[in-house]
Amino acid sequence: MIPFILILASALCVKGVINKTRARLAGRKGCRFFQPLLTVGVLLGKGEIYSTSSTWLTRVAPAVYLASALAAALLLPLGVFPAVVSFDGDFILFAYLLAFGKLALVLAAMESGSSFQGMGSAREVLFSMLVEPCFFLLVGTLAMVTGCGSFSAIFAKFDNMSVNLLMLSLILAYSFLNVALVENGRVPVDDTRTHLELTMVHEAMVLDLSGVDLAFVQMGSWLKLSIWGMLAVNALIPARTTGWPLILWFAAAMTAYGAVIGLIESLMARNRMTKNATYLVTVSAIGLLGFTVAFVLMTSGL
Repeated sequence: MIPFILILASALCVKGVINKTRARLAGRKGCRFFQPLLTVGVLLGKGEIYSTSSTWLTRVAPAVYLASALAAALLLPLGVFPAVVSFDGDFILFAYLLAFGKLALVLAAMESGSSFQGMGSAREVLFSMLVEPCFFLLVGTLAMVTGCGSFSAIFAKFDNMSVNLLMLSLILAYSFLNVALVENGRVPVDDTRTHLELTMVHEAMVLDLSGVDLAFVQMGSWLKLSIWGMLAVNALIPARTTGWPLILWFAAAMTAYGAVIGLIESLMARNRMTKNATYLVTVSAIGLLGFTVAFVLMTSGL
């Protein structure tokens, strides 16, 4: 239960760290740290507006999106702290829970009949398809190194204190960071601040949502940002760390995770849409590099 609580807590804070980092690098004071939470509170107090062409799918999709993120969070451990739900092959369920939530949002966007939302949905599905091999390569690498088949067993056993495995740990954490940028629609793949319909990806999919529905989607996005950060942090946790030191490590690492995303968004330009496929294939290639390094280490007995 501890990892799940920490994911929920970090989901409320990571967005604020990103906003503050961007503001400071731009020489501004920026909005309040918990402004996103206040915005969602306002949305929860408003009613929804639905198109006359929408059906029940548009009404349930935001709730499905948030529920799928919550269910995926239940499968994640933190080092030696086990996940709420754990079994061999749980990482497959994890991947497709997130995919199911995304599918619900894509179908709701396409149901609106808007060409912009259809375009954003097509891009979202394409990007997910291209980055999915990277995720399974990364988890496959960890499973091969540890000989375990569940998230809880993998991260409880993964020892990154040797020089060789520390190098592998850095590759895995870097790859999880890139997957997080893609899955959460951040720069350089997408920009959550854009208002240009022809360049939107994730934001284009939620143009017709309002009130509680939009609040659910935003909360689901915070959870996904925290979930992928948790995976990156798990790859870097020093072996045999437990108790309060592990919780403090998590807090420091998630703060650094938010700061790095803010730094990337402040110093990097968004890719041209035609370059995103190359970027995503490169991310998968880095995952393959990690798998190859692990295979060499295992076969050579290092």
